[in-house]
Amino acid sequence: MATIEHTPRGNWNTKLGFILAAAGSAVGLGNIWRFPTVMADNGGAAFLFIYALLVLIIGYPVMVAEMSIGRRTEKNPVGAFKALTKNKLFIVAGFWCVLCGIVILSYYVIIAGWTISYFFEQIFHYAGWQEWAGWVADTDNGWLNAGVAILFMGRTISVILGGVSDGIERAVKLLMPLLVVIIVVLIVYVLFQPGAGVGLKEYLVPDFSAITPDLLLAAMGQAFFSLSLGMGALITYGSYLSKRENIPEAAGYVTGFDVGIAFLAGLLVMPTIYMAQAQGLVIFDEDGNLVAGAALIFQVLPELFHEMGGLIGLFFGATFFFLLSIAALTSSISLLEVPTSYAIDEHGIRRKSAALIIGGIITLISLVIAFDTSLIDTLDFIFSDVGLPLGGFVICIFLAYFWKTENARLELREGFADIDSHWFWPVWKIFIQYICPILIGLILVTTIWGIFR
Repeated sequence: MATIEHTPRGNWNTKLGFILAAAGSAVGLGNIWRFPTVMADNGGAAFLFIYALLVLIIGYPVMVAEMSIGRRTEKNPVGAFKALTKNKLFIVAGFWCVLCGIVILSYYVIIAGWTISYFFEQIFHYAGWQEWAGWVADTDNGWLNAGVAILFMGRTISVILGGVSDGIERAVKLLMPLLVVIIVVLIVYVLFQPGAGVGLKEYLVPDFSAITPDLLLAAMGQAFFSLSLGMGALITYGSYLSKRENIPEAAGYVTGFDVGIAFLAGLLVMPTIYMAQAQGLVIFDEDGNLVAGAALIFQVLPELFHEMGGLIGLFFGATFFFLLSIAALTSSISLLEVPTSYAIDEHGIRRKSAALIIGGIITLISLVIAFDTSLIDTLDFIFSDVGLPLGGFVICIFLAYFWKTENARLELREGFADIDSHWFWPVWKIFIQYICPILIGLILVTTIWGIFR
């Protein structure tokens, strides 16, 4: 693996380090938790098909755009727009990207904290300490939510303090392979259990009659959330990338890794849901819909692990929630790096101070949410469902019609010498100028219109 030159601002040591970091940002809870549960709620295999298609035709082109802007400027989202345009609207968009990352992380650490709580819940249940198990599993307990959020944020800050290569890259080189190994081990076990075959069929055999406007909307939102698009994470990560690296190729690896982890997550969770049904647990709500979201992860599955009993139940349950906590950490790292990079680049604050100050501010916001978790849905809609596609739309418009695709081509040529004669260039140009902004715009209008339906 080629070694990358260092700058005072920081760089990735290796191409693999960058790919794992960007993939880790993309994977997170977005693919291990959010993808299977959203998929379960939207037609199973049909959702998987639409999601993969949207990742390819929208997610990948936007990812290349973000990386090229980041590497060209070697800046955070705000600094990047400042360096490339005098138009204040786009500079405001840069601030919006940073704000989205801050707010998303503020409630993300609450959910991530629950994975820690339920890791211990499995241990306490096995040990027969039912009172402690019930206490640690109470997601309405504000003090508990605050405690685990602080714990999780502290771990995230500790990684960011190490910098790009010694902090982020070193962490993801350990966490990402471990994440894949744990998923595969759990899948192998689940697929041989009673009921898993039904879930496997639901997952792999598509019912295209299930494709509705709501499914398309959910798949688009999931694509942006899971790929970390529109929040400036990939602009920031791209800013640490060497000029020798091929951006379209690197983005292809990251996209492939994301879809692969999403597929594996579904291959784990969907059979597990029907395995739970075979154990006598209720997996459908009163309206006949498959249980999804927090109810699935923090109610149905823990009960399944309890029903399994013994060391097998303990191993499966504790390992599952340990897996979720690893996935959450890989994303929280990138979410915190965006505002930290902004503070370093735009205000000249040293990394240690920037990470501690920004991390402290986000922690204070999360403490408010910890005592009123009903805020999570509202914030998720504003800053994720609307905010991320909005950021992606602005990035497409900026690159295509203000910075211009020709300037992007010159940047992409660094590390991709034959881009002018390669099929990638004309195809990507069409997508970033027309197809992506049109589709993202339609998604935005539909999402906002849904409020008034």
